Amino acid sequence: MRAALADLSPLRENRTFRRLWLGTTASGFGGQFGSFATVYYIWDRTHSAAIVGLVGLALGVPLIVLALAGSAFADHVDRRKLALRCTAGQIVVSAAMTVVAFTDLGGVPAMLLLIAVSSALGGLNGPARQTFVPAVLSGERLAAGLALNHLSFQLAMLLGPAAAGALTAAAGVGWCFAFDTLTFGFALVGLAGLPSGVPAAEGRSGVRAVRAGLSYAVRTPQVRGALLADLAATVLAMPFALFPVINEEKFGGRPEVLGLFATAVAVGGVLASVLSGLATRHPRPGLMLLACGAVWAVALGLAGLSGSLLAVLGFLAIAGAADTWAVVSRGTVVQSATPDTYRGRVASLEHIAGAAGPHLGNLRAGLVASLTSGGVALALGGALGLLGTALIAYATPALRRYRLPA
Repeated sequence: MRAALADLSPLRENRTFRRLWLGTTASGFGGQFGSFATVYYIWDRTHSAAIVGLVGLALGVPLIVLALAGSAFADHVDRRKLALRCTAGQIVVSAAMTVVAFTDLGGVPAMLLLIAVSSALGGLNGPARQTFVPAVLSGERLAAGLALNHLSFQLAMLLGPAAAGALTAAAGVGWCFAFDTLTFGFALVGLAGLPSGVPAAEGRSGVRAVRAGLSYAVRTPQVRGALLADLAATVLAMPFALFPVINEEKFGGRPEVLGLFATAVAVGGVLASVLSGLATRHPRPGLMLLACGAVWAVALGLAGLSGSLLAVLGFLAIAGAADTWAVVSRGTVVQSATPDTYRGRVASLEHIAGAAGPHLGNLRAGLVASLTSGGVALALGGALGLLGTALIAYATPALRRYRLPA
């Protein structure tokens, strides 16, 4: 039974990782307030599923562009300094969002612009941050550290959206942005404890470095398959932009109910994180990734077909559990199969798959919902996600068979 539980040894044994994890956890909790607030602010002022879907476009396009641009030098600069500067910039943008929410200065267009700027900074910041765990942990501790990072994210999702919904109902959405700005500072504290240094990458920075990173990911089947599996699950089946629509269609549109949707996903994620030993100790993480992708898609499809709030929340919890193990398994495959000289560039691609994929998936979901309904869009996304996962499993045997190196 103990082997099934999350491995806490990286927190006990590694002070640097512990400080980074605590800072990320605190900042991530506030980030859930900001994520809830951006969607609610735009929905409250437009009541348009298509415009809510534009949040995905405003987040996804700058992130993709900057993550690819950043891969030109991600393995040739001090990643800690890069992350510190980008985080400071995101704090400034979050403060500007707070002003817009309280004053309506610029309204929805200004909010979409600020979302795009914050996402652009995240396109540089996220890949740099993803290199820190494999830099301070190795061997068996790497998968455990990745699982603890996802536990941090799931704890924030569990507590954040419901609290943000309650705060919005009681005091207004502007206070969610203000709280996000305040907690962003904890990320700086976590980053400050990391060692500085420039990785010993081969060749010069620039376009040639980008091509080399892309080439490595494409010619390494387990890395290529893991990234494609994540894109199939997110671009084809991402549900979050549909939550306000489904809440309005089926449950009256109350903000406190809206917060429960993301919380349900997080409940499943936290339970899966507590039992993450079953995933981190599995000898074939690629097979685990594909199986969890299939469960994610089926659960979301059933949630879209259900008209009961309890049933919807239950299926979303199952999807959240599957997503947690899938993210841990994907990270384990990609990080263990990538040498440090390529890690920043491959982390940029992984960040695009893990962050831009959901944003583009939310855009797709919003557009489909504007033509049909929230439930139909969610059910259709689940079916497409299942089909995409099955095709990747068939076409990439190296991913199914991949085993962790000793």
